[in-house]
Amino acid sequence: MRCHGGSICDVNVFLKTALWRQFGAAIDMLANAMLACPADLWSDRSQEPPFWYIAYHTLIFLDLYLSGSVEGFAPPAPIGVEDFDPAGVLREQPYTKDELQTYLRRCRRKCQATIEALTDEQAAQLCRFPSFELNFLELQLYNMRHVQEHAAQLSLILGHQIGWSADWVAQAKS
Repeated sequence: MRCHGGSICDVNVFLKTALWRQFGAAIDMLANAMLACPADLWSDRSQEPPFWYIAYHTLIFLDLYLSGSVEGFAPPAPIGVEDFDPAGVLREQPYTKDELQTYLRRCRRKCQATIEALTDEQAAQLCRFPSFELNFLELQLYNMRHVQEHAAQLSLILGHQIGWSADWVAQAKS
């Protein structure tokens, strides 16, 4: 493979750079939607599910899939895995916007560091979850699609509720 100017380039560097730029852009779009959400909509339980819960769900899975395994996974306090109830029972007190924005920043840093440190061996490692198994690299592509899906869902909610329109993020901010 040739780079600009005729020098030889490392495909792994290109792949890691492209993966981070696009994954980071998806996270940035999620962050923009979270920031744009007004306080009354954030915890409005008439929305099913509430805005805060979609943000929480997105972040807990972003963190989990970056970890590559359910075993030993533990989000940072005050975030808890016990708050993710497959039956759909929501905790009494929603996570605050500040709590989830702090978690988002942590997940963003973890994502960038995970991609930068990715080795061929780790990329090929099989990751097993209750409903599927993928190698770690494909899991991260799946993870990126999941983040973007919910960023779009939150943007749609904001568009309907307050007329907000998301700006497209082409690449991650540094």
